[in-house]
Amino acid sequence: MSEEKDIKQEDLNQETDTMQDEATEEVSEQEEVAIEEVLAKIAALEAENKELEDKYYRSQAEMANMHTRFKKEQAQMLKYAGQDLAKAILPALDNLSRAVAIEASDENTEQLKRGVELVINNLTDALAGFEVVKVASLGEKFDPNVHQAVQTVPLEDGQEAETIVQVFQEGYMFKDRVLRPAMVVVTQ
Repeated sequence: MSEEKDIKQEDLNQETDTMQDEATEEVSEQEEVAIEEVLAKIAALEAENKELEDKYYRSQAEMANMHTRFKKEQAQMLKYAGQDLAKAILPALDNLSRAVAIEASDENTEQLKRGVELVINNLTDALAGFEVVKVASLGEKFDPNVHQAVQTVPLEDGQEAETIVQVFQEGYMFKDRVLRPAMVVVTQ
């Protein structure tokens, strides 16, 4: 009976070992599945981290570009800040120039004309101080960037083609921009 007990004990031990092996395999499979899930989550988080990092760097670059663009626009606005005021003054300067062009018939009119010429000089000097200058026109070669041809006349002896022979209205530059083109008569 002892032998039978030993055999039963041995069978029992083998069964126990088999069950433990199966349980260990099940635990190992569960651990592997759990490890795979954890690795998948890590990979997903790393991908998300890279995506967020890329978005961060792109937004930083966009902010830097916006800042640079804003500074350029601000410098441009400051550079041309007086443009509207200069444009508003030009018609008054034109009218004063027309007043000076009228012939004086007596001494009072001549004194008035000299006073108007002084005002014209003061306005011209003030505008020049803010980099508003007349466009060279009479006798110059026609430049469509700064001149506007309102009439053409045939060539006369000694004249070159595309030369300005008369100025109807003076043109002005403000820094490097055309404030108002000169209205001119050009030879053909």
